Amino acid sequence: MKIFCIGRNYVAHAEELKNEVPKEPVVFMKPKNALLLNNNPFYYPDFTIDLHFECELVLRICKNGKQIREKYASRYYDHIGVGIDFTARDLQASLKEAGLPWEKAKSFDHSAVVGTMIPISPDLDLGHVSFSLKRNGETVQSGNSADMIFSFDQLLTHISRYFTVNIGDLVFTGTPAGVGRVQIGDRLEGFLGDEQVFDFEIR
Repeated sequence: MKIFCIGRNYVAHAEELKNEVPKEPVVFMKPKNALLLNNNPFYYPDFTIDLHFECELVLRICKNGKQIREKYASRYYDHIGVGIDFTARDLQASLKEAGLPWEKAKSFDHSAVVGTMIPISPDLDLGHVSFSLKRNGETVQSGNSADMIFSFDQLLTHISRYFTVNIGDLVFTGTPAGVGRVQIGDRLEGFLGDEQVFDFEIR
């Protein structure tokens, strides 16, 4: 089981972090032990003092594939949800400055929160899927798949050029603007449209 993650897939988020807008998808990966499921609490790690939430739409792969053509890509995922890509921003910055890989800042244990996955129905317009994140009852991020630089199908086509995708793999599709810090005691709630799909605490 693999977790593919896409960076800088919303123009406003790339700009807020002072990054260039990419010309092709930026892909990184998280290991299976990065998953945090079932609304379990997240324990703030001791290697960062600047932990950020990044709320994202998540796809679940339903079919094995490699070198997938874009016109067939939608056949390879059948559930959609909302997740959080936790980032140790201070650690990421120091690793980037040293020219080093930044898995330690992105791929640590429980850094990939995934809420309830919803089956993709024929009437769901995947080009206009809204999602949001609340922190302590206040909406801090909201996004829509219409604003993604690269669509779901384009992402899967690109990923499968380099990696075989397998049933059960997850694709975090990028975060919109509005990322920010969390602290111990925060409550985070994720929504797909108006439906709550996760609700957990930072401890």
